[in-house]
Amino acid sequence: MDHPELAPASFLDLSKSLSARIFEGLEYPWQAIPLIASLVEALVADPPEGYARVGGNVIAHREARISGKAELLGPAVIGKGAQIGPGAYIRAHVLVGDFAAVGNSSELKNCILFEGAQAPHFNYVGDSIMGSASHIGAGAILSNQRSDKGEVVVRGPGGLVIATGLLKFGAILGDRAELGCNAVCFPGTLIGRDAMVYPLCPARGIVPATYILKRDGCLAPRRLGQ
Repeated sequence: MDHPELAPASFLDLSKSLSARIFEGLEYPWQAIPLIASLVEALVADPPEGYARVGGNVIAHREARISGKAELLGPAVIGKGAQIGPGAYIRAHVLVGDFAAVGNSSELKNCILFEGAQAPHFNYVGDSIMGSASHIGAGAILSNQRSDKGEVVVRGPGGLVIATGLLKFGAILGDRAELGCNAVCFPGTLIGRDAMVYPLCPARGIVPATYILKRDGCLAPRRLGQ
């Protein structure tokens, strides 16, 4: 492995999602993006214990709370204790983990929300993975396609460029990562565990674990627990 610091387990607690098996043997977390569809379809076809079909090709845990004003196209899986609010739009191949939240006018497509992840207000999460207890503020967007429709690459310090082979890939948010209101993750963004992006920031490349990305593009250590 050329970059072990970018391994899936560096960002995600894989014990906190039904998706754990698709990460086995992967070098980078974004390599799971093309595998989400087959995972969700398999779960819908053979629901885990406690899950039931709630319409079409969507299954939900019996303790999930789904607003009658949400639109669920599916295939999709809604976890135990998850909350799907009014106006939420769940498109194809979405796994919403236990106790996760998808709220007013948030749109999800081909993505995984780990346990306790939150996309509560006017968000777009496309071809992305949100780690456990990660949170994106109102209006935050995980953009999944370059304006020139070209291959998404991951850029890092020291001129690092990693080709992903993907035309659509939004962001990886590590466990407990925070994205401020109206922030935008450009395609191919990685936000480390416990990292924070300030409101209105354009985020691209790699934001290291436990760092803050400020509006001027500077990185500063984040003091946790304060």
